[in-house]
Amino acid sequence: MIFVTDAKMALSSGVVGRRFLLLLAQENVEFRLPEIKSLFSLCKVQLRCEENFDQKSPFWIVHIPSENVAKAVMRRTVCAKSIFELWGQGRTHEELHNSLKNYPADKMIPFLQQGSTYQIKVYAFNKTLSHNERIQKIDDLGFLPFQGTVKLKDPEHVFWLLEDYGTDPNNAPEKPFCIYFGRWIADGQRELINLYSVKKRHFIGNTSMDACLSFLMANHAKAGANDLVFDPFVGTGSLLVACAHFGAYVCGTDIDYNIIHGRGKASRKNQKWRGPDENIRANLRQYGLEEFYVDVLVSDASKNIWRKANIFDAIITDPPYGIREATRRTGSQKGIIKPAEEYVESHVPVSMNYHLSDIFIDLLNLAAENLVMNGRLVYWLPVYKLDYSEDVIPQHPCLKLISNCEQSLTTHTSRQLITMEKVKEFEDKDRYAHLNDAKYNPYVGHNSFRDKYFSGVMKKVSKENKNNQN
Repeated sequence: MIFVTDAKMALSSGVVGRRFLLLLAQENVEFRLPEIKSLFSLCKVQLRCEENFDQKSPFWIVHIPSENVAKAVMRRTVCAKSIFELWGQGRTHEELHNSLKNYPADKMIPFLQQGSTYQIKVYAFNKTLSHNERIQKIDDLGFLPFQGTVKLKDPEHVFWLLEDYGTDPNNAPEKPFCIYFGRWIADGQRELINLYSVKKRHFIGNTSMDACLSFLMANHAKAGANDLVFDPFVGTGSLLVACAHFGAYVCGTDIDYNIIHGRGKASRKNQKWRGPDENIRANLRQYGLEEFYVDVLVSDASKNIWRKANIFDAIITDPPYGIREATRRTGSQKGIIKPAEEYVESHVPVSMNYHLSDIFIDLLNLAAENLVMNGRLVYWLPVYKLDYSEDVIPQHPCLKLISNCEQSLTTHTSRQLITMEKVKEFEDKDRYAHLNDAKYNPYVGHNSFRDKYFSGVMKKVSKENKNNQN
């Protein structure tokens, strides 16, 4: 990470915009940069970080054209905790103080005037500071020309002194690696994780998506006000809820009749059967989002029910992997012959296995056909770690890979959050690109993912039993 002592030096280095400090949560670390980039893109601004910044650090210095852009990003992010207008930084308190003295006075004065109220907070990452230590650090900032009155509750301006003691909790240094001082601008949306917790959700299933990941996916997809978002494996609608929170109209399909209609056995502990109002619409109603609910349909994802048209602004989904939910599609079996008069309106076609490689071919073709130009496809790709490389990510001539983030499932398996963007209009020849060009070959190895997953689980159980016997 580089250290620039004042705004003038930052501008002279060719970096455009005011300097802000992002404080990020230390979870889902791989997902943070793609989320922040997507949110900047929504604001029609390119994310600019200082050279050689550490993606794993909770502190990022970014250059933003205006405070309004910073606030807009924070109104959506679940990865970032807060953002500050950066006034100074240094490796030591002495460097920090010199940096603050070099900060343009005309930028400070509006927030230090007589009659205003303010508060200074001290935050140490990976270190616990005593009350006396915090007070001393605040007193050391006495050289700043504050003319206002200290107010600890609801002050007009809040300033933060932030110290970075690294990311290793077992080897925290005696002195911080870097110290920052800035004016608080806005907080992120971390409270959404608790507010939308699946534990409090009216309707859940065996694979309902975690609230934090749902909002991450919605942000990666850039789902926003008045967009139309589709989930072809909708399940209990967790992803629809997250997109609707940001003002998108949502719809989906699923092959499971019981899920779509909220019937059958319940997934909640100590509940045998689903209640009469346990369905996706009820989930959106729970959060006051029913106005954004379009509809959900019973449909087979292998058979596209939509006319070839650019209708969806985003397709966001978590396909089944065959672990907790079966991978199924409709079909027929030889030898089953019924007279035509025996087929009634309620007839349910024979269910067949739906290979993972076929799922992803169909999903990418669906996105290429039905997304608007620059619309995004966001989905989970399960992988066996020993077989994984970026070459196995399914590709399509109409879609460009934007980001690829890993979430570990077990010691030997993980899933990649894949974000793609439509860059070319769909043509009929593109449907079969994976057959004609080696570049677009699907990851056929996915078809054995389930076997490899349970093979690893059984080996682990066997090893644990052996250790217990010993």
